[in-house]
Amino acid sequence: MSSHSASELFTLRDFFRYAISRFSEAELVFGHGTTNALDEAAFLILEALHLPIDQLEPFLDARLLISERQRLADLIEARVKTRKPASYLLNKAYVGGVPFYVDERVIVPRSFIGELLRTELFNGTEGGLIEDPFAVTRVLDLCTGSGCLAILAARAFPNAQIDAVDLSPQALEVARRNVDDSGFEDRIQLFEGDLFRPLGRTMYDLIITNPPYVDAGVMADLPPEYRHEPEMALAGGDDGLDIVRRILNIAGQHLTADGGIICEIGEDRDVLENDYAGVPFLWLDTQDSSGEVFWLPAEALPKLRVAK
Repeated sequence: MSSHSASELFTLRDFFRYAISRFSEAELVFGHGTTNALDEAAFLILEALHLPIDQLEPFLDARLLISERQRLADLIEARVKTRKPASYLLNKAYVGGVPFYVDERVIVPRSFIGELLRTELFNGTEGGLIEDPFAVTRVLDLCTGSGCLAILAARAFPNAQIDAVDLSPQALEVARRNVDDSGFEDRIQLFEGDLFRPLGRTMYDLIITNPPYVDAGVMADLPPEYRHEPEMALAGGDDGLDIVRRILNIAGQHLTADGGIICEIGEDRDVLENDYAGVPFLWLDTQDSSGEVFWLPAEALPKLRVAK
């Protein structure tokens, strides 16, 4: 099928249309950086051809080399047959416009925290959560996976040392590759272990975490695309919040007096607020999310325990 496609399709526009048709016909599932067949097709084609992934229009009518046509045809067919997200087929994902290497040792990075770190909430703007990004000297990224949030934190806080922790040695291999490629290898240290355990009594101005938070029911019904990702990076227990609770119950012991924690939890805001009645969660919305990321200042954390 891929050879046949390569012989009949000639321009980027041809492959773009064909990919959308194939993805729609196969009823693929999206959510790994794209949300629909059109965006997935654009990302796959542009990234495979080493073109800017946000500039489709200038290249639509460009005729492709035979080798380029064959590569695109093979990738489109692989996306349909294997149901692997395009980021795994290309070993590339973008967060906030920054490219990262990915493979099946880590989930495809897609945290809303990456977007929030670039907003006025963290750049020292009056009324933001961080008064002076240059005064942040120590940041912790829990459940770092590919290392993308640790790297974005290094970009956001120029004077900060970043500690990044993950339980998976395989994930840390990917994180190491990304850190080495980032130019921040002198400021980011990777730790293997369970949450805070490898860190001793180290204190932080900011804790960032995008932990596993998929509940058992959703895990049982995951589409094939998500089953290519490491289960341990997704599964968060019966209601999805087991690891979030563990983090909240300890985080206060590792935050400076003026520090805070930003955490992504998915769509279980009501469950968390019921567990921690009266806790002043500040919910941070993004362009594509509402009530999935919260902020808590250090002062709200020292005696925090599950209410029920």
